[in-house]
Amino acid sequence: MSIRLIIADDHEIYRDGLKFMLKKETEFEVVGEAANGKSLISISQQLEPDVILTDIIMPVIDGIAATKIITQNQPAVNIIALSMLEQDNLIVDMLEAGAKGYLIKNADKEEIREAIKSVYKNIPYYCRSTSHKLAGLIAKSKFTPSKKNNKPIFSEKETEIIKLICLELTNKEIGQKLFLGTRTVEGYRLKIIEKMNVKNTAGIVIYAIRNGIYSPRS
Repeated sequence: MSIRLIIADDHEIYRDGLKFMLKKETEFEVVGEAANGKSLISISQQLEPDVILTDIIMPVIDGIAATKIITQNQPAVNIIALSMLEQDNLIVDMLEAGAKGYLIKNADKEEIREAIKSVYKNIPYYCRSTSHKLAGLIAKSKFTPSKKNNKPIFSEKETEIIKLICLELTNKEIGQKLFLGTRTVEGYRLKIIEKMNVKNTAGIVIYAIRNGIYSPRS
């Protein structure tokens, strides 16, 4: 069964390009598209998609207002914000409005696929290119992603590695600092990602700040 998608963007060329790319994927089905927020709200009600990929800045009704309305009326619909660079505050507004994740518009095909599958499973997705500044804004925002019932417990070594990841150290640099092999650090990183129920480094940083494991000023 394919994941049913709607694409919303007021730039027809971008919309067509994204639609063309996604239509090549057998696991996805593009069922509709919209050029503004008002149209998006309408076709979402008609088509009941699984996932919506929407631009933030659109005419008539913007992506933030449309997201609020859709998530209130159709809580089963998962929304991914499509953002330009330097739109940190708008991304936070989209997440607080109900979006489950976001992508920079120049994200590659692999990341777009990963993001769609992630939010479809109700797991928040943070773009790989997320800056530490944006991670901090998200961690301190009202965005409340779904959480596991049991809060994970991290070992002393895992906590140490989490803090070093937040300091933007690579696996090799962490290994050198803690006298561990690079592969061992990679194993720790994968286990941390699994425990936090996140997808990438941005997810680790946001989780760590939000849960008091790491402070940007520490």
